[in-house]
Amino acid sequence: MTYLPTESRYDTMQYNRCGKWGLKLPAVSLGLWHNFGGIDFFENGRAMVHRALDLGITHFDLANNYGPPPGSAEENFGKILKQDLSAYRDELIISSKAGYLMWPGPYGEWGSRKSLLASLDQSLKRMGLEYVDIFYSHRPDPDTPLEETMMALDRAVRSGKALYVGISNYPADMAKEASHILKELGTPCLIHQPKYSMFERWVEDELLDVLEEEGIGCIPFSPLAQGLLTNKYLKGIPEGSRATREVFLKKEHVDTAHDKIVALNAIAQQRGQSLAQMALAWILRDRRITSVLIGASSVNQLNDNVDMLKNIVFSDEELDTIEKVLK
Repeated sequence: MTYLPTESRYDTMQYNRCGKWGLKLPAVSLGLWHNFGGIDFFENGRAMVHRALDLGITHFDLANNYGPPPGSAEENFGKILKQDLSAYRDELIISSKAGYLMWPGPYGEWGSRKSLLASLDQSLKRMGLEYVDIFYSHRPDPDTPLEETMMALDRAVRSGKALYVGISNYPADMAKEASHILKELGTPCLIHQPKYSMFERWVEDELLDVLEEEGIGCIPFSPLAQGLLTNKYLKGIPEGSRATREVFLKKEHVDTAHDKIVALNAIAQQRGQSLAQMALAWILRDRRITSVLIGASSVNQLNDNVDMLKNIVFSDEELDTIEKVLK
């Protein structure tokens, strides 16, 4: 099968600047955390990557440990790149991260120079790349000086193995300090990837203000709260859903949020959207957000999520109503 991306792929997607920097990302980016690993059907993941590019999604977000098993999402994405996308490498933004457990021993996780740079080399090998566009510190390391972690990111750029660097899961104070260290090193922080959704709003307290002040972009992950902000749980917990089998989403989370989910779904219907579409659009309401990072299990789900770009404007009344539900 020869893949040729549609010529109109850039006609409808919105592209936003990363903070004050020159790089633009699509308003919707595709994350490969789930559904692209060794246990998943390769051709389904391949079809989603093809469709994403056809929709103007140029940014594909990975990490060393994505799978399962760990590393397999990068391996599969590398196969897709080699088979289908090698001619389009300069049209793509590919990111990876290091910080969570990847291999045994003291260097297989966290934020030491040894761990980060060894992981980056492994990621590049798995994907068959000479460089990634963005390399992240996936989480702050309580036992490693922040300077060391940031020096490793700086080294990744200076060695030509990454074009930009970012941070993920950093609280506001550490994000600000990390930004200052990177500026002094001469490799500014491009972007921050925090967890953010209607049900998890910690970034609004300080982090978004810090990112705006520092000129850093923001690309939230888990914008649908592991599926809570979809129509899947409107009538309880269906058999085989994430809430029955995953540690990230538990039955009590669904039970606690159920009334809010139903109320939010009613607002979404009034807007002519699904609950998932409204939840994604709600993230993009803030001009400090560069891109919203989605996951997908099928081409149809990908299409549905991207369709939310047809209606990303909220009236003051709609925002007030949503706030009352979320309180």
